Amino acid sequence: MKLQVTSALIILSFFLVSCENYFKQELIIYDPLGANFVYDGRMDTLANKSIGLIGSASSVKFHVSGDSLVLKIQSEYAHGNNFALIINNEFQKRYLIRDSLINRYTIHLPSKGKNKIGIYKTSEAATGNLIFHGIEAKSMLVPPEKYKKTIEFIGNSITCGAQSDTSEMPCGEGYYHDQHNAYLAYGPRLARALKVNFLISAVSGIGIYRNWNDENMLEPNMLQVYENLYLDLDHGKPFGFKVKPDIVSICLGTNDMSGGNGIKERKEFNRDKFIKNYILLIDKIYAHYPKCKVVLLNSPMISPEKKEVLFASLETVKEHFGDSHQIDIFNFEGIQPNGCIGHPSIEDHDKMAEQLLPFFKNLIK
Repeated sequence: MKLQVTSALIILSFFLVSCENYFKQELIIYDPLGANFVYDGRMDTLANKSIGLIGSASSVKFHVSGDSLVLKIQSEYAHGNNFALIINNEFQKRYLIRDSLINRYTIHLPSKGKNKIGIYKTSEAATGNLIFHGIEAKSMLVPPEKYKKTIEFIGNSITCGAQSDTSEMPCGEGYYHDQHNAYLAYGPRLARALKVNFLISAVSGIGIYRNWNDENMLEPNMLQVYENLYLDLDHGKPFGFKVKPDIVSICLGTNDMSGGNGIKERKEFNRDKFIKNYILLIDKIYAHYPKCKVVLLNSPMISPEKKEVLFASLETVKEHFGDSHQIDIFNFEGIQPNGCIGHPSIEDHDKMAEQLLPFFKNLIK
């Protein structure tokens, strides 16, 4: 009797191991260049045929079936990076990467049928590429459809969602980008509410003619980097501007008007330079998107006095273009930043998106 029970247990164990091996083997490797992956935002095809997600909230989306999948993701730099996982349009978790190795993330799925997966870079271009090496899954299905209209959000750390999310790392700890969450920033929130595609062209600390703590001596301004893919001074990597947004939203001026760190010498705000460079930036935008509408956002992070100066400057910019293009100005009200080092928190970004929603609804029609 004991021999029969032992034999049965051996057969059962062999069967279970065989089943486990079978299910492991049925996961198929899908290359990131496959047609069923949908990419949005600033991205680059790298030498090893992986995809580098460059800009804030740049993303890859796809449909899979099965009860799990494996994501293969890498940070270009050893100081790490971060991304948001979205399943069936629901935010799941923000992952911090702490090395430059190819990380494998096993994700359990809520349905064995169709699941829509989204991977969004929550940091920014300055943190280096978030490199997507593809997936392993039971089966990939037809790719998600894109919306008909698109908004591009140009800006600084506010638009990046910088210092907004302390769910994985408290303020003052880790690296600067550890509190970034571009997916939950005002722009992507607004785009999701409007059901439009979006891309972000934003750099922390950047301005129109000078930056947070630099008089455009050591660091480039937005006018100098906007047309470059990596939002830097590498003109050998142009952006391309293949996607033509219906609306371009610009939120710049906070850093131009800042007093810097209080240690480094800082000149008075030069309104003429600001207006001149802002006009030149809009000229660049219309050169690439001649039919788009442009929205100029006033800053939610500066004093009332500075806000008046900035708003008046934006009105001058708008007046320059007259009736040749549709340019509108939006003025944020009542936003008191509650994130790290004076930035909006994810809750503040939600309020900003709510303020913007009726305004943009009229524009997107």
